[in-house]
Amino acid sequence: MIEYNGVYKTYGENIGVEDINIRIEDGEFVFLVGPSGAGKSTFVKLLLKLIDADDGEILYNGYDVTKLTPRTIPAHRRSMGIVFQDFSLLAKKTVFENVAFAMEIIQKPRRTINRQIPQILELVGISAEAQKYPNEISIGEQQRVAIARAVCNNPGVLIADEPTGNLDPETGWEIMRLLEQINRRGTTVLMVTHSREIVNAMNKRVVAIRDGRLVRDEEGGLYHPEEDDDPAQAETKTEGALPL
Repeated sequence: MIEYNGVYKTYGENIGVEDINIRIEDGEFVFLVGPSGAGKSTFVKLLLKLIDADDGEILYNGYDVTKLTPRTIPAHRRSMGIVFQDFSLLAKKTVFENVAFAMEIIQKPRRTINRQIPQILELVGISAEAQKYPNEISIGEQQRVAIARAVCNNPGVLIADEPTGNLDPETGWEIMRLLEQINRRGTTVLMVTHSREIVNAMNKRVVAIRDGRLVRDEEGGLYHPEEDDDPAQAETKTEGALPL
């Protein structure tokens, strides 16, 4: 469970987020949308305790993130999986080693690592690439490695920051099917995106932020034109969208 209660964050005279109140239940799939600079990154950074709130509380699994001490922050972050747009893979490690690294950090036994990673790679559909290096696999496969790394420690929440942003449409939909599969297994998914087609096709909860304020929270929501970086060019239809 994630809950923001009256959360504020400013950067000097600029508003990051203002009076955010929201609750995300375990197992939900939530899209976080809004134009660039709206407050989406601030929202996520506050949850990860990368920055401190000026006021309010952020509850995660029963504890207040805003009150975490430096000693407890690493464990808090490791309880969540994070997928970035740029993958952030280790170039000199194989696919297997990239995923294993996330388990080694929390000192999982080698026996456990060797047993679980093949299962995880099978889940994300890249078993055959286990001994390849990132530059030897496709961009879509690299994103699958990033997802495998993010979920290998069974996080309660998966934060996906524009995970399809660097992918062609067909590959992007493959990644979305994978994220939905992970969500069906019980992981809460919070995805930051600018993709109208994906949001409109998936019929999930949509939370919109604009000028630091939560302006819309809608089950089965669509992507609204005013939430696009260029509203004049925004489309609200799902033409060309592939079914999931």
